[in-house]
Amino acid sequence: MALRREPTARQMRLASELRRLREAAGLTARQAAALLGVSAPQITHIESALAGVSEKRLRRLASHYACTDEQHIDALVALATDRTRGWWEEYRGLLPTSFLDLSELEFHASYRWDVDFLHVPGLLQTEEYARALFSRRVPELPPEELDLRVRHRMQRRVVIERAEPVPYTVLVHEAALRIRVGGREASRAQLVRILEVSEATHVTVRVVPFDLDGFADITAAMVYAGGSVPKLDTVVRDGPHGALLIDSEAQLAVFRTLFRRVEGASLDPARSRDLIRRVAQEL
Repeated sequence: MALRREPTARQMRLASELRRLREAAGLTARQAAALLGVSAPQITHIESALAGVSEKRLRRLASHYACTDEQHIDALVALATDRTRGWWEEYRGLLPTSFLDLSELEFHASYRWDVDFLHVPGLLQTEEYARALFSRRVPELPPEELDLRVRHRMQRRVVIERAEPVPYTVLVHEAALRIRVGGREASRAQLVRILEVSEATHVTVRVVPFDLDGFADITAAMVYAGGSVPKLDTVVRDGPHGALLIDSEAQLAVFRTLFRRVEGASLDPARSRDLIRRVAQEL
C-alpha cells in the first residue's frame, strides 16, 4: 500500500498516541514490530501517520503495550477506522493545511471552548468581519485566496448550526468587542451576530470586562476541542507560521486551568449580553 503524502491532523494524532503507548510500555519500534509480526519500518510508518492500521492490529498493539483503558482504545479504533471526507476536503491544495486540520478537528469535537482577547472567534464572525481581518494580512492575499478563506470560515460555522451542534463556550475580552474591524457598521453587525448566536441553548458567550482588577491571563487565547475521551483533547493556538496543535496531557491540563481562570474572571451570560448591547449602542 502506498504511503500517505499528507496525513490529516486526526491521522497524526492516532500515530502520536500509538507512539506514546509504545514508549510508556518501554518497547522499541523493533520490539513492537516483532510482537505484531511485521517489519520495524511498518511500525515507523504507522507512528508517522504515513500508513494506517487496522482495528485488529491496533487492539493487538494496545494489548502488547499493556493498555487497559478500554475507552481510550475504542476512541483510537474510531480514529483508525474513520473514513469521513468532510466538506473541508474541497479546499485541499487551495488553502494551508492548518485550515483543514482545524475544520476536521472541530467537526469531530465533543465540545469546543474559545478564548480570545483581540478578535471575535472565527465561529462567531460575520462574512464582512472575516473579510476585513483577512484583508489586513501581510503579505496581502490575492483576491481569489481571500475569497476562499472567507468562504471556508463561513462554512466552519456548520458545527454550531447543524442538527446536532457542538456545545460551544466562548470567553471574549471586551477589547475584542470594541476594536472596529471593517468599520462602524460592520462592527455593529458583528455584535448583533454574537447576540443572536448566544441565544442558542448550546452556545455560551461570556465577556471579560475592562474594569477588572488583577487580570493577567491575556496570553491564554486558545481553541480547546474536546475529544471523544479526555486524552484526545486538543488545544489550537495561533503561531507566526500557522496554527499550533497541542495534545500532551501536561499541557492540556495547563490550558484547562487557564480556561477556568479566564472563565472565573468573566461576566455571566446575561450580564455579558448586556455589555455587548451597550458596546453596540456606543459604536
